[in-house]
Amino acid sequence: MSAPYPAAPPAPAQKNHPLGLVALITAALGFVFACIPGALILGWILLPLAFVLSIVALCMKGKKLFGVLAIALSVVGTIVGFIVFFTVVAGAVDEAFGGSDVAAVEPAPVTEEDVAEEVEEETAGPVEGSRENPYAIGTTVSDDEWEVTINGVQLGATDAVLAENMVNPSPDEGDEYILVNVTATYIGADTGIAAIDLGFGYVTVDGVTVDGLSTFAVAPDSLDRMAELYNGASITGNLVYAVPSATAADGTVTVRIGMFGDDVFFAAK
Repeated sequence: MSAPYPAAPPAPAQKNHPLGLVALITAALGFVFACIPGALILGWILLPLAFVLSIVALCMKGKKLFGVLAIALSVVGTIVGFIVFFTVVAGAVDEAFGGSDVAAVEPAPVTEEDVAEEVEEETAGPVEGSRENPYAIGTTVSDDEWEVTINGVQLGATDAVLAENMVNPSPDEGDEYILVNVTATYIGADTGIAAIDLGFGYVTVDGVTVDGLSTFAVAPDSLDRMAELYNGASITGNLVYAVPSATAADGTVTVRIGMFGDDVFFAAK
């Protein structure tokens, strides 16, 4: 009687292809950036790239889990990105073309007192809240929908910012991170979103504007600018900017209320 044939060895367990993991990470980053109005363009670059990588990963040998997850996340991220984009555009259009009540007022006759007041204003120096005469930290500025207060400015905050998130890049040589703590309160009749209605930045002593688009870092206790606020609700948090170290304290922080409002300036120290 002949001996039985030996049993076939078990097939090796399949592993996820590394390309699937790359696609999943790319899709996750794209999803995060797609949720941030100021970084939408990065999301729109990363999400299609993740979709292509995930398709390629599905065609490779190995488990398909990461590739499937990457496809799903890239599709959902694209949808979210369009929602955020159209929300920002709709708010801008409504702010720009919404109806307003404008009344015509007949000019009053000019008196000697008016002339004296104008002369006094011209000789009084720069207007408070201008770059030449910025508001002090702690001052509150407002319109009929928002009240905004700069609570404080933390200079030399590089270590705190780098410790907050491992993906935060180190500032360029000669620069440092600063943190601007802000409180924004909505006082309008409807609802407001700070990302649409408010603008923030920092102006160096040389007149160069630094804003959220030029500083790709996550701030500790960051200001939740995407929160929808009803009347009386407030948000408080930090904004981060990379600025020249040598003159960081001499720059100014800017606040803009309204899509087309003018900047007002706050001293950084």
